[in-house]
Amino acid sequence: MRLVLEKADVFRKSVEALNALIDEAYFILTEKGLSLKATDPSQISMVDFQLDKGAFKEFSIDSQEKLGLDLTYLNQVMSRSKPNDSVVLELEGGSALLKLVFAGDSTRTFHIPLLDLSSSELPNPRIEFEAEVRVRAGLVVDGLKDAGLISTHVTLGVAPDAFYIQAKSSKGELFHEIKKEKNGLQDLHVKNECRAMFHLDYLSDMLRAAGSDNELVLKLKANAPVEVSYKLGEARLTYFLAPRIES
Repeated sequence: MRLVLEKADVFRKSVEALNALIDEAYFILTEKGLSLKATDPSQISMVDFQLDKGAFKEFSIDSQEKLGLDLTYLNQVMSRSKPNDSVVLELEGGSALLKLVFAGDSTRTFHIPLLDLSSSELPNPRIEFEAEVRVRAGLVVDGLKDAGLISTHVTLGVAPDAFYIQAKSSKGELFHEIKKEKNGLQDLHVKNECRAMFHLDYLSDMLRAAGSDNELVLKLKANAPVEVSYKLGEARLTYFLAPRIES
């Protein structure tokens, strides 16, 4: 197995985004590309990561591979890459170590232990969403930061012409609204007005790697998991987060 990415940056940001919720997991290599699907330890969130074969300068595998990795450690190693480095991931037959090479002004080689992890097939939740929002990620991140001054939970909701973020506690209330006619809200489809409450920290972690101008797609249904997705270069991250049922 040998994979080469011309720029380490996309993979570095992807690993950082994954590690925000997941400590260890399997990367799956097929003829289509590199993927990862896992739930966080509490099992209230799930991430589905895809990096297609076409994103790689070189993509060579003998058969489907599973790479069990400590994402916290991989994140630390990837953080040592430079912006203009290429990155090579290589696995020799029978090896228990993943070879990871950063090539730029210098060449640095790491050997990372592979883990034998328990795993099972994880289907994506099948939800008939009632609304889909396409919005600049920076506006949502700002809303979550505002909400953090008020509460540890946040309500996401849609009206016919707006998407909103709401928080309430003994500290007061926040209502952060993005109207359909504003530049930051790129698209809004609403079958039914709906809202659901979520853990603020999980949502913030999901958006940690998103640039402020990234297009963020949110799919909502009343008191159901939210689907959050965005692209990092040619990589795609899709998250699901279970709601907190309001009493």
